[in-house]
This record gives sequence, structure tokens and C-alpha cells, in this order.
Amino acid sequence: MLVTLTGVGIVVPLLPIYAHSLGAGGVYIGLIFGVFSISRSFFLPVFGKFSDQLGRKPFIVTGLFFYAAISIAFILSSSVNSLIMVRFFQGIASAMIMPVILAYVGDITPPRKEGIMMGVFNISVFTGLSIGPLAGGFVNDRFGLDTAFAFMGILSFIGFLLCMFILPPRKSERGMAAGRKTADWKYLIKNRMIAGLFMYRFAYTSCIAIIWGFLPIYANMRFGLSASQIGILVTLGILVSGVIQIPMGYIADKWNKKTLILIGSLLCAGAVYGIQLSGSFRDLFIANFCFGLGGGIATPSHMALSVQAGTRTKSLGKVMSIITMGHSLGMMSGAVIAGVMMDVFELRHAFSFGSLFMTAGFAGFFICAGAPETNEQKN
Repeated sequence: MLVTLTGVGIVVPLLPIYAHSLGAGGVYIGLIFGVFSISRSFFLPVFGKFSDQLGRKPFIVTGLFFYAAISIAFILSSSVNSLIMVRFFQGIASAMIMPVILAYVGDITPPRKEGIMMGVFNISVFTGLSIGPLAGGFVNDRFGLDTAFAFMGILSFIGFLLCMFILPPRKSERGMAAGRKTADWKYLIKNRMIAGLFMYRFAYTSCIAIIWGFLPIYANMRFGLSASQIGILVTLGILVSGVIQIPMGYIADKWNKKTLILIGSLLCAGAVYGIQLSGSFRDLFIANFCFGLGGGIATPSHMALSVQAGTRTKSLGKVMSIITMGHSLGMMSGAVIAGVMMDVFELRHAFSFGSLFMTAGFAGFFICAGAPETNEQKN
């Protein structure tokens, strides 16, 4: 995940500017991000279900291989429509990777250690995504965008090789349950805790989509920032989240997980709103720092509750697919709606929308999952 997401992080902040240079307006930029989520959301239930029955490794290595191959298609893309098509197939490959890897980690997590285990694993996610934008700005400024796409492909292929030869074979997976009956989709969808976790993830990733997709354009248009400066801004929030994953994972196992999600959500909502109030690079720096801090506080608790829900239902792959679907739909919704706001109103209003979405998301989480309980860690 570290090398793969570093490759993804190199390219994602550059895609809006690249698409804009090809003549894409706000809606098309939103579609470039949104179509990835559409295809991923469609295939998530398929790969989640079969990974519960057939094992995790086959899907992980296949997805990583296609991720590397798709990088070549980015280099060959010369129009907005071809870029949208490449992102569609990239979403299918992604559906094989993230939820299945999360389920794999959940399989080997000891009871009551979900917070610290997910915190440790999330370092790979946040570190990769924080190094990527910074490296992407550097590579783009000095060598061009095609080189950045090539770096993404090389790093994805390294991830493929590592998983192919180092990850234990399918037959040794503890989570593999060939022939075992898992919980029905209908039961999982109606589960209030899973529904609440889905709502939070949907809102949080909507904000991420707005920041990733439109902060580069906003910062460039309003403040004339360079690609390297934009890379620093995008990197900052992710890096801050990554740095505190282990301590917050440890705290999540000892303290109340729902309270931590509440604190993190409030910080994120305030930070996204603060972006539109920013009057300088310094203000944007502070807002992104606070958003990263909020996400870092809430994420280990959110993922720990997801692992617990998947373990209880003996359907960890399916549960992680549902949570990742919330991620995908949030990325799509945030990007598309922000794109509409860019074309119809002013781009800065997209960040107000993100703040409202974050507030509604954590409110929905507490309505479904219930208020924090002081003895939650004992239950």
C-alpha cells in the first residue's frame, strides 16, 4: 500500500490541472474523479464477497498488476474523454485492492487491538499519499507530467511484486473461508453501526475529493501557487493524519471510539470551511493542517469499529466493501457537486458545501450508531 499509494498520490493532485489544460470545465474535472468512484463502487460488492470465500491474495495481486498497466494509458491519453475512460478502468482495479487489503489486515488483528492495528497499517496509506503529492509537484516541475505517470506505474508494479512474492499464499490465509456462509447483504445494509460508519466515510471522503480535486485550482487561480506549493498543501493534511495514526490507534483501544470520531469530525468540518476564508498560503496551510489532524483523530476509531463489525458478522470482506463504497461515493459526490459549483457559482463555495456535508455525515453516524458510551471499550 505504501508504494502503490505513493504512486497514486504523485498523480492525483496534478490531474485537475492537466484536465483543465485539455479544456475541461468544472463538471468534467468532477467526472474525471467521479467516474473512478462509479466503477469502483459497482465492483466493490463483487470482490468483497469473493474475497471472503476465495481468499484475499488473488484479488490483491491482480488489482496491483492492472494498476501498474493502467499507468501507461495515462501517458497515452490526449483528451478529456480518454482520461475519463482510463479513470473508469482504474476504479475497477482499485476495487480489488483497498477493501481486500483492509479485510486481510482485519483477519490478522487480535480482539481489542483493532485501533492500534489499523493505526499501524494506516501509516502506509497516509505516508504514501503524503509523499506522493510532494514528489508529484517536484517531478512535474522538472521533468513533466508523463514522467509523473511513469513513476506511478513503476511504484504500483513494485507493490505488485512485493505482494506476489512476500505475502503469504492463499492457502495460509486465516480469513479464507471457502464454502463458509457469510452474512447476507440485506442484513449488513440494515445494520445500524455499519450504516453509521458508511455515512461518516461518505462525508469525510467528499471533503477529501473537494480538497484534492479543487484546492489545486483554487490555490492556483487565487494565489498563483506553483505545483510544488500545491503539493505541499495537499501533502500536509495527509502527513499530519499519518503521523498520529499509531498514538490515536492506541487511544482508540483504550478510550471511547465514537467520541474520537466526533472530535475529528468537528475539526474536519471547521477546517474545510476555513479554506474559503483563507487569504494567503499561510491560511491554507493552517486549514489543511487542521483537516489532517481531524482525520487522523477519527480514522483509527472508524476503522476499528469497521473491523469489529466485519468480525462479528463473519463477513469482513463484505463490510470493508461497504465502507469503501462509502469512500467511493463520497469521492464522486464531492468532486461532481464541487465541479458544478465551480461552473455555476464560485469555486470557494465548494468548500462551504464540504463543511456542511461533513457536519451532516457525523450527525448521521451518531443517529445510526448511537451516542458515545463511557464503557464502550468494555463491550
